[in-house]
This record gives sequence, structure tokens and C-alpha cells, in this order.
Amino acid sequence: MVSEGDASAPVAAAEGRKPRHKGKHDKPKPWDDDPNIDHWKIEEFDPSWNEGGMLEVTSFSTLFPQYREKYLQEAWPIVKGALKEFGVACELNLVEGSMTVSTTRKTKDPYIIIKANELIKLLSRSVPAPQEIKILNGEMSCAIIKIGSIIRNKERFVKRRERLLGPNLSTLRAIEILTGCYILVQGNTAAAMGYWKGLKQVVRVVEDCIKNVKHPVYHIKELLIKRELAKNPALAHESWDKFLPKFKKKNVKQKKPLTKEKKQYTPFPPPQQPSKIDLELESGEYFMSDKKKSAKEWQEKLEKQSQKAEENKRKREAAFVHPNEDIATPYESAKSIINNGEIADMAKSLKKKAKEFRKNEEQENVRLESYVASSEGSRPKKKHKLSKYSQPE
Repeated sequence: MVSEGDASAPVAAAEGRKPRHKGKHDKPKPWDDDPNIDHWKIEEFDPSWNEGGMLEVTSFSTLFPQYREKYLQEAWPIVKGALKEFGVACELNLVEGSMTVSTTRKTKDPYIIIKANELIKLLSRSVPAPQEIKILNGEMSCAIIKIGSIIRNKERFVKRRERLLGPNLSTLRAIEILTGCYILVQGNTAAAMGYWKGLKQVVRVVEDCIKNVKHPVYHIKELLIKRELAKNPALAHESWDKFLPKFKKKNVKQKKPLTKEKKQYTPFPPPQQPSKIDLELESGEYFMSDKKKSAKEWQEKLEKQSQKAEENKRKREAAFVHPNEDIATPYESAKSIINNGEIADMAKSLKKKAKEFRKNEEQENVRLESYVASSEGSRPKKKHKLSKYSQPE
């Protein structure tokens, strides 16, 4: 594509005038490098800058829920007095459930109507009136984060919102202290008030928590480290990535839900089932007389009774049936239990025991013989007493 400046260059050269160049005024200004000028400072509005006031009326309106009606009636005088100082008119309509702010002839600051619009938005989202009046300050800003549309599952949304709040609102208070912002989580929105730097951090923490990207506790740790690093002027122009902790997300395996097999879709309805009359026509029962029908029903009833009686008899006799027993001989049963290897081992052990028994018997016999022989040799001979009737030889 040819830009407008490039197209006008040959025309300007033909007419004898200098061609226009894009960005020819983008030159360094003498006040750009002036150390006495703070380019980020927001100066307070001076009414002498706009003595004539606003030429047209600008108005904004917002709705509020019904449960806020009673509180708004009580706090409306405070809001009205705060806006009157800046020349802004406000109206509370309880019939329509709306709040309206508009400029007047006394309004000097053209940006104050934007601040007033933010004020009524915060008021409708349950922010207390003394806190929201601070938004009229030039340096203060607000951010309304719609967290309800980030996730569809209601149970997960409630669980992550409680994670953001923490036990007894401890996590939310820690974020408020570190960012210097006021945070209020109400329903499907999270309202924050503070300076731009803190608001940026709050939006990141809230969105990461609801999207399940990072836990708020990890953000709090990072903010604490950054606060300590900012106190050191030597690290002002260095990267802080090496000082910040790095948290890896763990993928926890979840149980897969049981999915039922989908039946094949057929656009045609199922075939119509035959009625009772159709079944009687098929069996020929429809054309039978009442007497024959009753006789047939009686016969079917007797057959069912006989089948039931036989089944009951079989159940009673089953308790008296003798259980099956093994008729095998002891030798066959032992043979089935003991393997060939076990029999060989048993034979070896028996032979060994028999040999030991024989040796023991032989040793005992030798001992007995030696004992008998020794006892016979050492036995003393008995002296026969001579009677008085016996004669000497």
C-alpha cells in the first residue's frame, strides 16, 4: 500500500513545494529530559483553567439491586454533599431502581463526571459510601472485574472465589496491604480501588485465581519479594527474575468419568407393539367361547401348580441326599497325593534309618557279651558248708 505522504510527494514536487514527511515533528523536545518535570504526575485541576464551565449537560445512570435500596436511602445525603463540591448533580430513583449523575453550570472539571460515574457503579456493587467517595480524588482509580463469566461451572467458581478470599478473609487482606488497594468481592464481580500500579497487580491476581493459573499465595510471595527488592537502589535497573520464585504447575491425574456407550441414532420410531386383541387373534383364543376360555385358564393354572409342587419337592429332597465320597483305597489316595520324587526320598530315608538301627543292635550285642563274660570271670565261688552228718572225703 502507498501511504498518503508517499502519494503526495510527486504532486508536491511537480507543484514546486516541499513534500510532506510522516513524523517530521517527532523530534526530541527540550522538556523531555528535564529532571525537574515529572511526566507521570497527575496535577490537580485548577478551576481557572475552565472559567466558562460546561456547555452541554452530560449524564450517566446505573441500576442497583433491590437489597441496596435501604442503605442508599441512608447514605445518599453523604454522596450528594460530596458531589456538590465538584458541581455535579445526582438523583436517586427508587421506582426505577437507578442512580443518575449529571453536570451543571457550576461544573468546571470535565473529567469529574467520569469519576462520578465510577462512584455510582461502586455504590451499586455494595462498596460503602465513605470508601467510594475517595474515588473523586484525581489520583485514585477503580477497576470492576467480572469474574462470573470466566468459568461456567458454578461449583468450581464458588470454590475458587473462596480461595481468593482465604480463611477469615486473610488472603484478601494480605493482597490489599501489598497492593495498597481496597478490594471487595461481591457476587459475580470484584471491585477494586487504588492507584494504577496496584490495580494492575490486583486484576492479575484475581484473574489468575479464577482461571486456576496460579494460587493467590504465590502472588503474595512474589509481591513480598518485590517490596524488599525495591528498597535496594542498586537493583533499580536490574532484572528481578532471578530473585523471584518459580512455581511449576503439577498435573494431577483425575479419574475419567464413566461414559455410557451411545446408542446408534435412528430417525424412525420403534415399531408398534401388538395389542392384547392382536395376540388373541394370532393364537385363535379370540374366537373361543367363554366356557372354553375359562377351561383353558383352569388348565394353565393346574400346570403351574404342579410345576411349583415338583420344584418344592426337589428342594426338600436335596437336603437328604448323601454327599459323594471318594471310594479309592488308602494306597491309591496316598499314591495320588505323594509324587514319585517324594517316594524316592522316603525310601532313601528308610534305608538309612534301617542301617543305623542294625549298627546300633550289633553294638548293643557286643556290649552285652562283653559284660556277661566279665561278670562270669569276676564272680567269687561260694563255699559249701559241711553239715555235721556229712563225712570228709
